[in-house]
Amino acid sequence: MKRDLYETLGVAKTADEKELKSAFRKLAMKYHPDKNPGDAESEKTFKEINEAYETLKDPQKRAAYDRYGHAAFEHGGMGGGGGMGAGGFSDIFEDIFGEMMGGRQRRSSGGRERGADLRYNMEISLEEAYSGKTAQIRVPTSITCDVCTGTGAKPGTKPSTCSTCQGAGRVRAAQGFFSVERTCPTCHGRGQTITDPCTKCHGQGRTTEERSLSVNIPAGIEDGTRIRLSGEGEAGLRGGPAGDLYIFLSVKPHAFYQRDGADLYCSVPISMTTAALGGKFDVATLDGTKSRVSVPEGTQAGKQFRLKGKGMPVLRSSQIGDLYIQMQIETPQKLTKRQRELLKEFEEISSKENNPESAGFFSRMKDFFDTLSD
Repeated sequence: MKRDLYETLGVAKTADEKELKSAFRKLAMKYHPDKNPGDAESEKTFKEINEAYETLKDPQKRAAYDRYGHAAFEHGGMGGGGGMGAGGFSDIFEDIFGEMMGGRQRRSSGGRERGADLRYNMEISLEEAYSGKTAQIRVPTSITCDVCTGTGAKPGTKPSTCSTCQGAGRVRAAQGFFSVERTCPTCHGRGQTITDPCTKCHGQGRTTEERSLSVNIPAGIEDGTRIRLSGEGEAGLRGGPAGDLYIFLSVKPHAFYQRDGADLYCSVPISMTTAALGGKFDVATLDGTKSRVSVPEGTQAGKQFRLKGKGMPVLRSSQIGDLYIQMQIETPQKLTKRQRELLKEFEEISSKENNPESAGFFSRMKDFFDTLSD
């Protein structure tokens, strides 16, 4: 006994067209033969849900089924009812799944294809990123053939429509109760064939050549930035549009500066005596000038000084970041006998006021140990 069609799709008898389509889509995805290879039961169920949807999506067939049940389609009634050939399922499959896949994509007229996008890696210095530059690069790429002007056919001839697919680029073959669409094996999806190809490009419509391009690098550009040159990629096949060229920029590490957005950081070593007594030093900045940094008396390691407006320019903006100078105090090495004597003498006459942080730390540490020993 045949199953109820509504039960097969798992919907109520009051289900509208949208509910029917949604139920069919879920079941078809679940029981499709491609997802269940070699499973005879899944193939049988798949066929049943197709027949159920084929009947219920048609208002006249649905009305007849609601009134007479499966008897409405016996003995050839209503055009055979649930029966469905390969072409019928193909239409349903395109109707349901075509919208999920964005519809069938066809090649452009005349077998033209868009050229591939190209990538070019460029490394620049931090100074070049600061000021910007115009760079000349040489890129090996495909260009439109100048003999056949991109058609791929010998001058005086032209491509002909593929006799296998009639210009569609795809052919359909029946497999059991449904059909499968594949790329045409004769024209490889182009829809056209070339019987007399161009002798220079051999029917491709493009040739390989090295080109020189000018690339504008704006001031303030950051590491990892991508610059797109529209239409400067690989030439399209048989006169199709060219792809794009993408310039991927990387900034070389700098000898003195580290970058964080628009700000620059520089670690400067100073002597212990300069940190204690104070002093001054000059730093060269990326704008080509020198800036003087004053170190106050008693400067501690890690202290930062900000030089406003001495950082990197902000891309496509009038703003400029800052430069941060961080103090790194250098401990004296390879001391002479006299230097050791002076340092020991200094240690002896030093008080807590000279080293408040270390004195405070060890005082707190002593209290901590005393607490543990109680």
